Amino acid sequence: MPLVECVPNFSEGRDPVVIAAIRDAIAGTPGAHVLDVSSDVSHHRTVITFVASLDAAVPAALAAMRVARDRIDLTKHSGEHPRIGATDVVPFIPLDGATMDDCIALARELGERAARELDVPVYLYERAATTPARENLADVRRGEFETLRDEVRTNSARRPDFGGAALHPTAGATAVGARPFLVAYNIYLGDKSNLPVAKEVAKAIRGSSGGLRYVKGLGMEVDGQAQVSMNLVDTEKTPLHRVFDFVKTEAAAYGVTPTWSEIVGLVPERVILEAGARHIQLRGFSKAMLLETKVREVASGGESLDAFVSRVASPAPTPGGGSVAAHAGALGAALAQMVSGLTVGRKKYAAVDDEMKQLALQASALRRALTELVTRDAESYDGVRLAYQLPKDTDEQQAARATAIREALINAAMVPLETARTAVDVASVAAALAERGNSNAVSDACVAALLAEAACKGAVLNVRINVASLDDAGTERGAQLASEARKLLDAASMHARIAEAAAEHAMLPGGPTT
Repeated sequence: MPLVECVPNFSEGRDPVVIAAIRDAIAGTPGAHVLDVSSDVSHHRTVITFVASLDAAVPAALAAMRVARDRIDLTKHSGEHPRIGATDVVPFIPLDGATMDDCIALARELGERAARELDVPVYLYERAATTPARENLADVRRGEFETLRDEVRTNSARRPDFGGAALHPTAGATAVGARPFLVAYNIYLGDKSNLPVAKEVAKAIRGSSGGLRYVKGLGMEVDGQAQVSMNLVDTEKTPLHRVFDFVKTEAAAYGVTPTWSEIVGLVPERVILEAGARHIQLRGFSKAMLLETKVREVASGGESLDAFVSRVASPAPTPGGGSVAAHAGALGAALAQMVSGLTVGRKKYAAVDDEMKQLALQASALRRALTELVTRDAESYDGVRLAYQLPKDTDEQQAARATAIREALINAAMVPLETARTAVDVASVAAALAERGNSNAVSDACVAALLAEAACKGAVLNVRINVASLDDAGTERGAQLASEARKLLDAASMHARIAEAAAEHAMLPGGPTT
């Protein structure tokens, strides 16, 4: 199952009762799992890290935001860290099986629901931003709660993406975004007498001042110590050891030496391993060399592609053709998502950039829906099997059994019908990408459309086989399902032919190659 990480920051770091209530709201959401809670008294801030399925991520974040809205009053709040809301920031980060487009869709869903259900306005930032001016969180948070509270009423440039021209009176606003993994990293430079040095070092290292591009930094006093507080927004391009070395060198110019450092929240093991390997000058090291990596691969509870294929190949009746059809459609949607990603942001395709972004989000949602249908199809078959096993010794039992079988068969037809509908949408997206997307990936868009067509055909076969088994009482309903299935198959084939024509055109002499 695809997973996302969510790391909401709350403007409360001193009241354990409030912090526990926020944490429990997340942990109490099915499908969400709290990994870490880090609170800082000086910052007056708590960072909670949780992972969740794509379906559970927004409900878990919204539940936490509701508690924060009711329990945190920003008019009485002060701390070292800048903030605009009780729930200050909620970023979604893609993990196994999820993509950045999935996280952008989650950010938008949360923004809309928070404004509508909690009356908390939301600004979208980073990859979810609707304008370049809001990609940088610092720009969104400029002036903090007190300034934003006044400016939002008169300055249209500071209006939220969701909600009206006023902040919540006590909970303020929230920045919701999608981003790569971020590491919160602090380096201490002795006691507070070195605070001016910390500020100078922070200015030197942050990307906005000409330092390291993927680093954001502030110099501040924390517990009587001078701290360089940093967010490392891309540790692959700016690794942890380079940040430490940079701070150490800059501080040395003032005669100051780092005393210690800390990571707030969680960190990918790769970041620490790379720093350790660099420190001992270890060559040729990779994560694959770790014993624990191999053990986790063997013990992983998630189903791999190979495991799914093996289950299909087994003598068990599920997962069967309906599940495989849905899986093929999900692969088509994933390919479509890839093509849109190869198109967005390219100068050559600037005229269709907005369309490509929307197609990426649509493909992401379709992939999720079809992945769920893989399981639902197998479950619908089990429903039919159980209905046929009902007793039939008496007339009443026979009547009840016939009704149960009829309803189970109709459900078993409606699930693949939904697969067919979703597959048609995938084929439509793929056809649009084949015609207007990155021409170097037109064959990929065409394959996506053909997979969607195959998924639709396979699903329609499953509709027909279940409809054919209906008794006289279900004939009329079955005919309606079969009729819709035929229309869907025609639509899928039309989109697939459009994609094929675009691919054929691209392969003419002088056309682009993949």
